[in-house]
Amino acid sequence: METCIVIPCYNEEKRLPFEAYRRFIRTSREITLLFVDDGSTDSTRVVLDTLAREFARVVSVTSLQRNSGKAEAVRRGMNLAIKNGFNHAGYWDADLATPLEAIYEFVDVLGRHPCCELVIGSRLSLLGRAIHREPRRARLGHLFSKVASLTLGIHVRDTQCGAKLFRVNDRLSQVFATPFHSKWIFDIEILARLKCLIGTSRGLSQKIYELPLEAWEDIAESKLGLRDMLMAPIELAKISSNYFMPWSSHPFSAAPAETIEPAKTIPFPNVEPSLQVPIRNAA
Repeated sequence: METCIVIPCYNEEKRLPFEAYRRFIRTSREITLLFVDDGSTDSTRVVLDTLAREFARVVSVTSLQRNSGKAEAVRRGMNLAIKNGFNHAGYWDADLATPLEAIYEFVDVLGRHPCCELVIGSRLSLLGRAIHREPRRARLGHLFSKVASLTLGIHVRDTQCGAKLFRVNDRLSQVFATPFHSKWIFDIEILARLKCLIGTSRGLSQKIYELPLEAWEDIAESKLGLRDMLMAPIELAKISSNYFMPWSSHPFSAAPAETIEPAKTIPFPNVEPSLQVPIRNAA
């Protein structure tokens, strides 16, 4: 097995680009899609199960009993991918603002750069590329990336793009072992945890590759609202306090306790039984 892409979903019944997924899955090579239903209250799970039945070879589905936020949904999915023996694991926005076909470029980067541990999609408006972002959100995102870069001690052009791929190793297991403090800017917290484990900003920068995307579309009805944007600086300050201050001697210890149990999971296709992660069904 090569690559697993975690796709967090919350009330995506009417927004999920079903046909785009079907077109990609029909031709996908060594890529498994793991959908995490984050306690949806609509028929999202029904839609996901339909995909899983049709494409049992490359689609798996798991559910959380109640909505716990994108950060926890991604973390749960990444843990399943890591424990099931994939070489690469990453996460993608369910609305496919970044086309699934870009996954192959991400995988290629990890293949060409053995020291690289993380590929980050970057939404740069370069000539010849189809990057369509709402101007106000683009300006806010650019400003936030600058502030986040100061916090991390490295320059990252686009911290919040929802397309990322990791090389699976022991360090990645530690990054996703405990819940995140942040619900929306957990991407920054992932980088903070990596920096703590690697030791220096220079070491972190050598493990990351920023890949300019060929295409990205600002999808309408985004779940990221004004309140979340206003909370971002507060969450960033919390990340700085938890990971980079003198009292942060053991940065992952303060994470909240894990309390949300996953519901029934459709097992990973083509995985040896001995590698399957035991999942308790929901009551």
